[in-house]
Amino acid sequence: METEVQRFYRDKTIFVTGGTGFLGKVIIEKILRATDPKKIYFLVRSKKSEDVRTRVTQWLSQPIFESLLKIKPTVLQLMTPIVGDCLEPDLGISEADRKVLAKEVQIVIHGAATVRFNEDMHIALAINTRATRLMLQLAKEMHSLEAFVQISTAYSNCVIDSINEEFYPQHLTCSADTVLRLRETLSAELLNNMTPALLGKYPNTYTYTKALAEQVILEEAGDLPVCIFRPAIIYANYKEPSSGWIDNPYGLVALIYGITYGVLHILLCNIRAQAVLVPGDYCANLAVVSAWETAKKAKTKSALTAIKPNPTIYNFAPCRTNTIDWNDFRNKGMFYGKQVPIRQMIWYPFVHSTTSPWLFRLCSIFYHYIPGYFFDLILRLSGKKPRLVKAYRKAHANVEALFFFNRKTFWFNRDNTEALWDHMSPEDRKGFNFDMKSLDWDDYFKNIWGGMRLYIFKEPATAASLAEGIRVLFRYRVLHSIGQVLLGFGAAYVLWLLFTIWQ
Repeated sequence: METEVQRFYRDKTIFVTGGTGFLGKVIIEKILRATDPKKIYFLVRSKKSEDVRTRVTQWLSQPIFESLLKIKPTVLQLMTPIVGDCLEPDLGISEADRKVLAKEVQIVIHGAATVRFNEDMHIALAINTRATRLMLQLAKEMHSLEAFVQISTAYSNCVIDSINEEFYPQHLTCSADTVLRLRETLSAELLNNMTPALLGKYPNTYTYTKALAEQVILEEAGDLPVCIFRPAIIYANYKEPSSGWIDNPYGLVALIYGITYGVLHILLCNIRAQAVLVPGDYCANLAVVSAWETAKKAKTKSALTAIKPNPTIYNFAPCRTNTIDWNDFRNKGMFYGKQVPIRQMIWYPFVHSTTSPWLFRLCSIFYHYIPGYFFDLILRLSGKKPRLVKAYRKAHANVEALFFFNRKTFWFNRDNTEALWDHMSPEDRKGFNFDMKSLDWDDYFKNIWGGMRLYIFKEPATAASLAEGIRVLFRYRVLHSIGQVLLGFGAAYVLWLLFTIWQ
């Protein structure tokens, strides 16, 4: 029997931006698998080494669609690429394509963004802020629009510690319109030089330009049926379409990558702060359902009142009754990760943490740079290109950029998100689950590691591969233990010498 959400999506035409990114793929896969839309348009840009046709072909062959194609072999024929680029005027969409979108589209999910924390200001503004304005302008041309979902971030207002489901324009140094006019009139170099003054208390261009985009929604959405979806740190999928699926090698995942390989051993992190993580498939479910709720609210409000309220915001983060801190995250990740170890590790995985930046840099010398230079020397002598020290520099920059978000606990009000959950039927709750109250964190970590081993580390899910990984882990555990003993004896010997000299 068809549920309310499924009925809403039946025969609908959808336009998705950011569909080539991690969350975008999960959203599209969910819509195709759980509902029966008429068509999905998705924005695709060409890259220096790949044209649009090549990118689309590669996109359609992604592992995330494997289980979908087993039950719906021809479903990807519903996908139609729209050539465009958020850096270009009018999003780089041709006039012919704009007319098609304006005529056919009923649901918009705008997720295109640059998620690099320290992207140049002129680029971050174009992709994260100006593109939102251009998408609203395009949406106003759509004759049958029923819902517009703006994918933001829970950290768009990270200048405060307790974040409600509301707008916070008061924290911006100047209005979004003013900043966008600056972008149009100033050179990229001059605008980038103004970054510290524009950011104010914001830690990076990503969170700042996402905050500006929210103000664009507030000021310019007008009568459009719009909502804002603010997910926290998006981690691996829990169950759908397969446990542990993730293809985003940035941010937190990049650190997990380094720790699992046995190369990253010291982090800058407050392990007592709450880890504000959410599964990728839960995020997709909430994004899909929020469009349904937005359309339903728009019909009700238009019938009852002429005064349009602000767009609804959905914060999505762990609820206060079911949280984990970064120490839990580390311990659970290390424990379950060692149940399915990878074969490619170069040392025994372990990690320590500190909240002191100077101590982090000091420990990095001994934990990272000394072994890194030694490893690179071996690579040079064997005729290979050195890579570890360079990788450490990038990893350290990543660690320091993430420290703003894990040095303290952020709390997110979830009233609208929980109200949305309450509005759903039992069937929709089962089919589009995003209930963080009932999430079993141990089961989550246990389930995702096998998938992450396959999708992130590209190691086959075979008994032979796992057995070899266990042998490699045991070998490095023994070497690590021997190394600890030798270091202990060495430290004791040095202390004994110092004591002897002092006597």
